[in-house]
Amino acid sequence: MSLVSYLINGISLGSIYAIIALGYTMVYGIAKMLNFAHGDVIMIGAYTVLTLMTGAGVNPIVAILIGMGVCTLLGITIEKIAYKPLRGASSSLAVLITAIGVSYFLQNIALLVFGADTKSFVSVVSVPAITLANGELIITGTTIVTIIACIVIMTTLMFFVNKTKPGRAMKAVSEDRGAAQLMGVNVNATISLTFAIGSGLACVAGVLLCSAYPSLTPYTGAMPGIKAFVAAVFGGIGSIPGAVIGGILLGVIEILGKAYISSQVADAIVFAVLIIVLLVKPTGLFGKNIQEKV
Repeated sequence: MSLVSYLINGISLGSIYAIIALGYTMVYGIAKMLNFAHGDVIMIGAYTVLTLMTGAGVNPIVAILIGMGVCTLLGITIEKIAYKPLRGASSSLAVLITAIGVSYFLQNIALLVFGADTKSFVSVVSVPAITLANGELIITGTTIVTIIACIVIMTTLMFFVNKTKPGRAMKAVSEDRGAAQLMGVNVNATISLTFAIGSGLACVAGVLLCSAYPSLTPYTGAMPGIKAFVAAVFGGIGSIPGAVIGGILLGVIEILGKAYISSQVADAIVFAVLIIVLLVKPTGLFGKNIQEKV
């Protein structure tokens, strides 16, 4: 049963990576920007929810909704102030450096406001655990909620992008920003909406991450953010199903690597698998080759 337990834990961790990766893949797919500050938005969301629950006694569901609102506003603000002026930049390096700068800025703001001490996160999940195989296999409530949340979020996003007017506007901007603008699509509003959705999801991911691993510091979102970016690239950045599959595969590989090889080299194994996949299929598992006319 240990293998089954490891697989379930890997799927749970991978579901968190998948929710974070959805934010990366949407922003890149539509705005063609790599928002490396996304991991720190996760941390801000978790701190907001924790402060509301422990400091103000707010109901966990209400705290999460407020946290999502805070992260949504934060994402829109970051896009307006840091990224929008760089849309016409001749080099993508400027956007990348700016994203790293925003990331460090958010980390240092968190250090000033919340301090450097590790805080114990209060789990928001009250679902009871499920015991199977005469007690040999226990699936925690956090694991159940995380996997269900990932499936619901992916399904909702796919419906939103494919069946709603704002979603179709996102697809149009992704295909050709200039042509979409000529057809009446508000490009600025569409990109802001993309950042808003991705940042709102970051809060959900932060809460689920800290519920599963109940500690919180200003650097909590850094490594999960990087791994989620790897998951997005692994699955094919720009693809919603690809981000989810990539995240789950990444989580399973990480947990199995820690269990059967070494916890010290598990991260190295994850990145090594990414390199191998990209060597075989540079666009990722679900990515599409794009031919440019010259």
